[in-house]
Amino acid sequence: MSDTTSSPLISPQALYAVLSDLNLLIIDATVELPAPRFDGDYQVRSGRDGWLQAHIPGAVHADLYGALADQQASFSFALPGIEQLARGFAELGISPQRRVVIYDRNDGFWAARLWWMLRSVGLQAEVLDGGFKAWQHAGLPQQGGDVAPQASHWQPAYEQGFWIDRAGVEAILAGERSATLVCALSAGLFEGSAVTRYARRGHIPGSLNIPARGLFDEHGRYLQPQALRTVLEPLLQTTAPVAVYCGGGISAAAQALALTLVGRANVLLYDGSLQEWAADSRLPLTTGAAPA
Repeated sequence: MSDTTSSPLISPQALYAVLSDLNLLIIDATVELPAPRFDGDYQVRSGRDGWLQAHIPGAVHADLYGALADQQASFSFALPGIEQLARGFAELGISPQRRVVIYDRNDGFWAARLWWMLRSVGLQAEVLDGGFKAWQHAGLPQQGGDVAPQASHWQPAYEQGFWIDRAGVEAILAGERSATLVCALSAGLFEGSAVTRYARRGHIPGSLNIPARGLFDEHGRYLQPQALRTVLEPLLQTTAPVAVYCGGGISAAAQALALTLVGRANVLLYDGSLQEWAADSRLPLTTGAAPA
């Protein structure tokens, strides 16, 4: 598993300072996923239209819902096979020779998802801390309209130690595999008291609940390392793997990034998360708060 000593975050001011660098590749990874109105209300649409209206100068748009997802999977945003991933990355111009910076226009979860995908093939990208909102708040330039990517030629390969599938999670529940399960959804979704997009309410038995939104400050930036360590304290007391999940493997990616910021290794992201797990009535879900 590759690693880096530099922070995966970049500030708007630091990004603006290198905006003219021809080696820079900025990617808008936004997807629109409205809050559910009733159980099972799962609506998703591309963030391309919003990107066309306004984006950081030179930024291209990555389609996490289409080109960079396995369309044959039973759940959305499924990690694609390496050939599809390679095509999608090449079309965006991604390669180890480029400095890749990712942002989104929402809460930073989509940027974290693409960052984790890249990290799992050995490419150390950066995430714009605070996203497009922070860029706008800083009064930095933006533009509208299409941007044609400069295609690259790169054949990535998945590395071990970044993803876990349903069978792996089942092995954890059966005691056949050691790991701490962590749900990154809100307390209401974890406990089953809130409306959910997914087939059933609740969480995977034995999970801890550390909501991903608690990893950010009031401006949408990741908390400072000491504050992050306080939030993530239950996951820093052991070296056993941490398996993070949410609804669709998106907000859990922000948790994976936060864990990386505080130096926590052995983090696995359950790709299917509750969209896959809750859809199979044979798989256990439980409601109520986690044990104190």
